[in-house]
Order: sequence, then C-alpha cells, then structure tokens
Amino acid sequence: MTTSTITSHGFIGVLGLGAAPRELECLIAVAAGQSTKEVARDLGIAPDTVNKRILSLTTKLGVTRRAALVAKAFAMGLISFAGVSSPTPEHQRDESHDGVFIA
Repeated sequence: MTTSTITSHGFIGVLGLGAAPRELECLIAVAAGQSTKEVARDLGIAPDTVNKRILSLTTKLGVTRRAALVAKAFAMGLISFAGVSSPTPEHQRDESHDGVFIA
C-alpha cells in the first residue's frame, strides 16, 4: 500500500488520515504562516473556501484555533517537515528531557 502525500511550503501532508486533499493544502499553507487571502491566491480559490476547509478540519480534529490545528496535525502525523526523516534506532531522540529547556 502506497501513501499519497502533498508537499508544499517545506511541509509534507499525508492523505488518508482524515483530511481531504484541499483541506490538507490549506492546512499546509496555514502551517507555513500564510493568511487566508494568501492561501486563496496561491490555490486559486475564494478566501471563503479556504475558511470553510480550515473550519472543516478544526471540527474533524476537535480544535478551535488555527495554531491548535497545526499543532494537532503535527502530533497526529498529518503534516511534517519536508526533508526530516525519522531517526534510526541508534539516533533516537533522548526523550528524558521533553518539555524541559536546557541551556
């Protein structure tokens, strides 16, 4: 089974995890920091359509704000940074310091 992805703005979006293709395109653009008008212009759709796609995703993922939408999408693996691979077992991230700032 192959996984379909959408790559844009330095992000990879994975299809088949609950987001429609246009929703995923809008999500990636929002994750990249684009405004509704910028997303609409780049995708050739109306700003209202962008807002509807984002509203649909926030409802599906159970969040209310765009920042929470992006965070949840990362946590679910719906989007990730392009060019970032999973660490190999010998290079696993040390999770003992998660949530702790170490200077």
